[in-house]
Amino acid sequence: MNERKENIKNINYVDYNSKSSIINTQFQPIHNNSITRNHIATAIAILFHVIGFIGIMFFDKDFFIRATPINLLLMFLLLLYTQKKLNAWMILFTVTCIVAGVGVEIIGTKTGWLFGDYKYGNVLGPTIENVPYVIGVNWFIVIYCSGVTIQILLNKILDKLPFDAEHPRPALKALSIVADGATLAVLFDWLIEPVAGKLGYWQWQSILGTPFYNYLCWFMVSSLMLVIFHFAKFEKQNKFAVNLLLIQAMFFLLLRTFL
Repeated sequence: MNERKENIKNINYVDYNSKSSIINTQFQPIHNNSITRNHIATAIAILFHVIGFIGIMFFDKDFFIRATPINLLLMFLLLLYTQKKLNAWMILFTVTCIVAGVGVEIIGTKTGWLFGDYKYGNVLGPTIENVPYVIGVNWFIVIYCSGVTIQILLNKILDKLPFDAEHPRPALKALSIVADGATLAVLFDWLIEPVAGKLGYWQWQSILGTPFYNYLCWFMVSSLMLVIFHFAKFEKQNKFAVNLLLIQAMFFLLLRTFL
């Protein structure tokens, strides 16, 4: 009899401890104060864009406009800094975007066959055939950030599907990355266009301003670059790329509104 009571007491003791352990686990505060590369890069990007906006609006406008190439190069380096693995595919994609970006702009400014009739100003630094070198870097930033943003959104959508749900075929996924990414890139260019003229980045020769043909060419060129992005085998979960796209979009939206 005494042995039975002792066993019951031990069982209750173990059960009480188990419940206490569960409660402690559930209500134990989570301390995760680690600062990641994403946090550092995002803070730097916000700081520089805020300084740039305030400088253009209220201080030496010409100085801050001419600092644009430095800002673009810094954002480019931050994207590489936050990229998890800089393998050969990533390097190839980066070089391809920069070279192709400058190439299509040279064709555009020389012939008008791409984008339309436009000319670059003299505020974006050194040029090749009257096209600033930094424009190639800008092409990489826009395409990479657009592609990563769509990739992350698509993954989040797929994660919410039931486990046994039919997942999209690889061709459909590729189409989404390319088409949606190119659309996002075109929307970003549409946001920039009115501001670019006021800042002296480039000027359209037509009195009608930016032609629809420009956006059509942007979509086609972006699509080709995003095909390479999709099939290139490198990590595409860079959260800073999404943050940077949002920061730059807000920057140009504010300038478009108040400048």
